[in-house]
Amino acid sequence: MGFIQLKTSIPGEQSKKLNERRAKAVTGGLAMANGIAVVSAEGSLVHDADGNTLIDLAGGIGVLAVGHRPKGVTDAIHAQVEKYLHMCSIVANYEPYVEVCEALNRLTPGDFAKKTLLSNGGAEAVENAVKLARRFTGRAGVIVFEGAYHGRSNLTMAMTSKWGLFKKGFGPFAPEVYRLPLPNLYRTPKGISSEDYLEWCCKNLDDALVSHIDPSAVACIVIEPVVGEGGFIPVPHKFLEKIREICTRIGAVMIADEIQSGSGRTGKLWAIEHSGVVPDMLISAKSLAAGLPLSAVTGRAEIMDSAHIGGVGSTYGGNPLACVAALEALELLQSPVLQAGAAHIEKTVRAIFEPMMLELPCVGDVRGIGGMMVVEFVRDQQTKEPWLELVPEVVKRCLEGGVVLLRAGLYGNCIRFLPQLDIEPAMLEEALTVVQSAIRSAYAATKPKEVVAA
Repeated sequence: MGFIQLKTSIPGEQSKKLNERRAKAVTGGLAMANGIAVVSAEGSLVHDADGNTLIDLAGGIGVLAVGHRPKGVTDAIHAQVEKYLHMCSIVANYEPYVEVCEALNRLTPGDFAKKTLLSNGGAEAVENAVKLARRFTGRAGVIVFEGAYHGRSNLTMAMTSKWGLFKKGFGPFAPEVYRLPLPNLYRTPKGISSEDYLEWCCKNLDDALVSHIDPSAVACIVIEPVVGEGGFIPVPHKFLEKIREICTRIGAVMIADEIQSGSGRTGKLWAIEHSGVVPDMLISAKSLAAGLPLSAVTGRAEIMDSAHIGGVGSTYGGNPLACVAALEALELLQSPVLQAGAAHIEKTVRAIFEPMMLELPCVGDVRGIGGMMVVEFVRDQQTKEPWLELVPEVVKRCLEGGVVLLRAGLYGNCIRFLPQLDIEPAMLEEALTVVQSAIRSAYAATKPKEVVAA
């Protein structure tokens, strides 16, 4: 008997009833990728209102690197509930807040004095990082990259790349944001090598300091070491090194947005560690507190101290329940078991889906690092034209087969895998086999019909 247990069709009647209530009560602008009503979850399994058990490969969009309800985390939360639920770091001091900051100062890259500011979600942390970079440098310009996702607030929407899904109708946006090409090596332009394309992208960074913005106006360059929403694109180390060199040269702040790629997701605590590049500031969130809302900006002490007293703050940021959860999660995320688990996820995903590139012309690329992997779908492997319509059908068939996952990519033509890092190997293989079958059946149902000659 497998881990997936389906007693009804998906979604079942109870899930449909809650979905109907949601449609009447909740804003229509809030998307829902998987139409199930979850009533409980543990580890990598979720149980819906109809008695079905499914395997979760979405992880709350990368929030559950240590799985649903790990015991150490829930025990810490229960213990904290008996003490106090909220204080606010602006009102008074409390040890869990300080402990999380001490841990992040110690664990983030860089052999220099650091300080940390806690907040609630990723967008808030990005805003704090940019505010502090602007205050420290006395400059306004923010450089970001194509395919980037940094949040849904006004400033972070300006920094986010994808217009149609995240920005349409919400402008005007915050000024002084400059967007540059990112080297997505899978989409290297025809006629040049990947090496020449990467070289061009690096040179373009220098050119942008003439054509887009003067170096004296650049406050910071913000980069996801592995682009998340844009399609799990590992940024080449040479490109990260070039950003570091430019920031050092012009006196700008290098900010690593590790909201999705951090917290152990790629097999190292922070994805940028794979490159050896040390940013001035690092943003963390998502899996940082194992499912509770917590984000952080950790950076050079002189940057973090540049704001006047009262210049930064958050009512709920660093809530004690989230802090004690983060302390337990950080301990788990440093374990060799979880680091090895990330490598096993990548190995398994590649072993199952890379051969499909030879079998099905719709499978264009399999990429990522550790427990952060995608499969990208195209209409033709040579032209690499994105196949957007195929992905919702794949996601739907996966859900019907008992697997929860999400799409991704600038064009929305990828499926992403963000499982619990120490997911049982047999459970991972069972889930990925369902995905493999869903891809085959979705392709067979949607591929263009062959024209038979008369």
